Amino acid sequence: MKKKILAAILTAAMTIGMVGCGSTSSSDNGNNSASNTEASSNELTVWCWDATFNIPAMEEAEKIYQKDHPDVNVNVVETSWEDIQTKLTTAATSGQTDTLPDIILMNDTALLNNVKNYPDLFADLSDSGIDFSKFASYKTAIGTVDGKNYNVPFDSGVTALYIRTDVIGEAGYSIDDFTDITWSKFIELGEDVLAKTGKPLLSAQAGGPDLLIAMLRSAGDSMFDEDGNPNFAGNDVVAEAVEDYETMVDKGILVEVNDWDQYIGTINNGTVASVINGCWITSTIQAQEDQSGDWGVTTMPRLDNAPNATNYSNNGGAGWMVMNDSPNKDLAIDFLKNTFASSTELYDTILPTTGAVATYLPAAESDAYSQENEFFGGDKIYEKFANYGAEVPAITLGQYWEEAKSALGTALTQIQQGQDIQEALKEADDTVSFAMSE
Repeated sequence: MKKKILAAILTAAMTIGMVGCGSTSSSDNGNNSASNTEASSNELTVWCWDATFNIPAMEEAEKIYQKDHPDVNVNVVETSWEDIQTKLTTAATSGQTDTLPDIILMNDTALLNNVKNYPDLFADLSDSGIDFSKFASYKTAIGTVDGKNYNVPFDSGVTALYIRTDVIGEAGYSIDDFTDITWSKFIELGEDVLAKTGKPLLSAQAGGPDLLIAMLRSAGDSMFDEDGNPNFAGNDVVAEAVEDYETMVDKGILVEVNDWDQYIGTINNGTVASVINGCWITSTIQAQEDQSGDWGVTTMPRLDNAPNATNYSNNGGAGWMVMNDSPNKDLAIDFLKNTFASSTELYDTILPTTGAVATYLPAAESDAYSQENEFFGGDKIYEKFANYGAEVPAITLGQYWEEAKSALGTALTQIQQGQDIQEALKEADDTVSFAMSE
């Protein structure tokens, strides 16, 4: 028990909000009282984040479910991922599970650790009647622990390069010049764009390793080896990604900011000319209506020397989980079964407005995926995302992913302060190994 509690506390303390699924601001300010103890038999309480992505998706699911269940209401409480993790840890360690809602959104990379630490906290959906074979296999695998299905997969985090075509056009380039290229070529183009327009290509949160992890995954590499051990020191792919990142910072091609809000600000106010992130960032970019027609989408760069390098990666993604002690557990399962687990209408509706690329396979057959998007110059971006997603290399997701992510972020900061790359990566290995041993 001591091992489980400490591991969970480390997860809560170290978790960096997965930019992977959007904004980390919370509307409950830590004072949310909408728990399952207060829910009526026909009201479901859901905790999730991102007012331009997950929240409108859940609100649309409510409308669809109400067509056959008009007496059921869904109370969506905007709660950051960090707050969800903290509240889960607190409820589990104190035994106060009645403070939790009926449904939560869980980051894919945090699911294994939470289920391993608290196997009784989440409902087993294996016998729910949900057909999990209709979801992308990699997403179903993420939600399967010891042979049991614990989540209804939601969005894809397939990664793309979003780029300001007006800015690169001013520098004499088109989106084709940035398609299927290496990081060294991207850096070369970035220097020229910066010199001619004054705009850096990228931004990132200081000490945040999301871009590094996307670079690793594009080469089929992970923060863990096949045996689940930390995989930093002596890993040439990690070293190459770090060196490319540092080169971009040194040359001014990538600017670092302090937090998520500042990161979004650099995109929406035109500070930077491109974004490399999961496709869930689409809704954030599209929120700046005056930039319609000025953006394009293409593949992200690939590492030059990694043996399995590709131009495809993944960052983020999440799924819906039902709390096992919820008095409305059966209703919550039925709700998810008839919406996110079966309704192509739901995915057709939310795709154009949120950019939520489904991992529910029948949804990808919809005509909605072949629609032109005027914001992105009439490009069929969702068709691109679906094609990119099919090329993302599989990797090993370790139970201590969040601890590893935090350790990599610390190593990145130390390297920027002058520490030797391999020394910093060795310390990252040791930090994760210690967390795993406790």
